Amino acid sequence: MTLFVEVSLIIVIAAMLAFMAYLLRQPLIVGYIATGVIVGPYALDFLHAHEEMELFSKIGISILLFIVGLTLNPDIIREVGKSSAVTGIGQVVFTSVIGFFIMLLLGFDVVTSIYVALALTFSSTIIILKLLTDRGDTGKLYGKLSIGFLLIQDLVATIILLAVTIIGGADFPENATPLVYGTIAVQQFSVLFLKGTAVVIILYLISRYILPRFSVIVAHNQEILFIFSVAWGLGLAALFSTLGFSIEIGALIAGALLAVSPFAYEIGARMKPLRDFFIVIFFILLGANMVLSQFTVIVMPAIILSLFVLIGNPLIVIFLMKLLGYRTRTAFMSGLTVAQISEFSLILVALGYNLGHLSQYAVSLVTLVGIITITASTYLIIYADTIYAVIKPMLDYMVPRRKSKKYGDSDEATVDAILFGYDYAGHGFVQALQCITKKYLIVEYDPEIIARLKEAGLPARYGDAEDAVFLDEIGFTQAKMIISSIPYLKTNLFLVKRYRAHNTHGIIIVVANELKEVKELYDAGASYVVMPYHIGSHFVADFVTKYKWDARGFERERSKHIHHIMSPRHKEI
Repeated sequence: MTLFVEVSLIIVIAAMLAFMAYLLRQPLIVGYIATGVIVGPYALDFLHAHEEMELFSKIGISILLFIVGLTLNPDIIREVGKSSAVTGIGQVVFTSVIGFFIMLLLGFDVVTSIYVALALTFSSTIIILKLLTDRGDTGKLYGKLSIGFLLIQDLVATIILLAVTIIGGADFPENATPLVYGTIAVQQFSVLFLKGTAVVIILYLISRYILPRFSVIVAHNQEILFIFSVAWGLGLAALFSTLGFSIEIGALIAGALLAVSPFAYEIGARMKPLRDFFIVIFFILLGANMVLSQFTVIVMPAIILSLFVLIGNPLIVIFLMKLLGYRTRTAFMSGLTVAQISEFSLILVALGYNLGHLSQYAVSLVTLVGIITITASTYLIIYADTIYAVIKPMLDYMVPRRKSKKYGDSDEATVDAILFGYDYAGHGFVQALQCITKKYLIVEYDPEIIARLKEAGLPARYGDAEDAVFLDEIGFTQAKMIISSIPYLKTNLFLVKRYRAHNTHGIIIVVANELKEVKELYDAGASYVVMPYHIGSHFVADFVTKYKWDARGFERERSKHIHHIMSPRHKEI
């Protein structure tokens, strides 16, 4: 069988199994790893081009980490916020420590325990982004927090990969004394660190002062921009590999240096199809290298570690977020996003195996944990609402929320009007409510916005619009008017149906993005449905009719608009 026929046949099988995984609502990674098992030595056994597949695998890993590097903007910590940073770092620390002791109890050596414990800490940014997008939850509070601490995990993974590379590159003589061992380690670490620092500084200067001008030139031709991106990513991966680092570190740094480029998003988008193809080979190779002859030996440790990831990781995140003051539902939904291991986990153990730190047995163990947790966590997220309704009382009892961080709680007196969602389009509604009543309440689920509202002297309370217990606490069904500026159909349908079930005469105003949503909300009992784009277009259309070709008229409206949005009352929130 020629190389071309062999690779083509493997890709055909991978496509078939990926389609089956898609029908079963599973991540395609599961299908790719299953392909490796099928074409490997324990089934069909026709994967013989190992060197060529290894090359394709390395290209896939490099492109994957290059794209991850494109997201690692220097301002990332500020962007994701304190809560994401605390949760992300805290989860990595707790998971790695607990995982390390679990591995020791299972009888593994210290080095293997360290590697596997670290592998258990990382969750898949790619898989979670896909699942959040499918649910339409990327804009919700738990979605923003989850994406934030997953990016923090990517940063930690970058540092760990660098440390492993430095340790793996050290050359120690046999039977060295601890003093000699330590001296050589420090010397080699220092040399490698200095080389890496010097190269990074030079590359940073190039990316800061030369690449911006160069990228503007190449961006005029999309084909040149694409081939430049490939050359930059793979070239720096090769450069760092030559210097004694891993190709993973080189690819990550290559992406990070372009992260501040105005073309970073476009570069990432164009590289993704290339990543999707070559990374398939990486996962197929992982499946093919699984030691299934020892399956009966690794299955029990894999189940124990998988249960820790599926249950322990979410509980750690829930505990940390409750300590930060978030409500149970937000903490629970965020916790589910760390209930699997990631591509980084598999890359880390593969690197450890290549450096001679791990056995094939350990790689197979982590791969099996990956298959179990990725599959199970998909269903956990798909059916998250149903699961939450069942276990919420248990979570409230097991993980009590810190009272000192009960954001924006107000007195329990019944209010005339309740506004849900200040952050979306609530400022105008607040001004309207202030004209008709003093007894109104703003409900937000972002603690930072609640803090700003309280500082501005506005009645606000931290809460989740889909938490039935919370709605009863604030007198939801007794209010004369309910306004929701939250742009999510599921949330607004829940509010309308619950309100109408107990109050048939009150007013409930909600927001919709599409015409089909408007009809569904009206059928549920909404008093009025606002379509921001529809209203905005009519508003501006009136300007067009009124001013026609008069640019001065639009300048006057522009000045009024700027004056309104920059008013002290608006800016302070």
